[in-house]
Amino acid sequence: MNVLVQLALIWLLAALAQSAGWLWQRKRRNAGIVDAIWAAGVGGAAVVLAALGEGAAWSRVTLALLGAAWGLRLARHLWRRVRAETEDGRYAYLRTLWGDSDWRWFAFFQFQAFLIVLFALPFAAVAGSPIDQVHPAWIAGLLIWLAGVAGESIADAQLRRFRHDPANRGRTCRDGLWRYSRHPNYFFEWLHWFAYVALAWGSPRWALAWFGPLVMFVFLRWLSGIPFTEAQALRTRGDDYRDYMRRTPMLFPWFPRSDR
Repeated sequence: MNVLVQLALIWLLAALAQSAGWLWQRKRRNAGIVDAIWAAGVGGAAVVLAALGEGAAWSRVTLALLGAAWGLRLARHLWRRVRAETEDGRYAYLRTLWGDSDWRWFAFFQFQAFLIVLFALPFAAVAGSPIDQVHPAWIAGLLIWLAGVAGESIADAQLRRFRHDPANRGRTCRDGLWRYSRHPNYFFEWLHWFAYVALAWGSPRWALAWFGPLVMFVFLRWLSGIPFTEAQALRTRGDDYRDYMRRTPMLFPWFPRSDR
């Protein structure tokens, strides 16, 4: 099956899934479901492209396992937040601007469906890789994936513990990895996408693998990640978060700044 047809199939499935998510949020007024569907959809895209790809079985099985594991972990983490909490502050703020406008929210959910296709491009590259055994590029990809997913999981767990303590209400998490980066979860999420650059070694579509880290960095740094998250943090935590911004690197982990 032609790779464009494969991507069109993924787009159709993603559009259907996000349409269901739009209906879900329409009844519950909680748009956070869009993120859980995005994560599950991208993970599912890895499995679809691995099954339909023409590369070596070794590379395609690796893609299916790693992509599915990453997507399942992130989707589960996001779904737990959606079920347990009120609407994420970023989306609650959008709701103050858009209200319950059906067409705006539907367009937003469908844009997320398009992003599933965009982030599936690195998987299309891996699915065409000729690597059919343990190889230096395969080892590098596996190590990068493990570092990225482990780091993001640790950061998510540290933030979840902090937020669940009522004594921390209105305060900024500075525990663990959050002492060295204001967004360690985003950093490790971005790092994880370099795994597919390595795993796509030798693929005729290797250039597509770079869409993952490049596009993810643009979205995290300038579009939907850090700007939205920090604007919400400033609205809810004010001076405490301003102090955190002054002391702590934005994305790339480093030692916090001291007043001395």
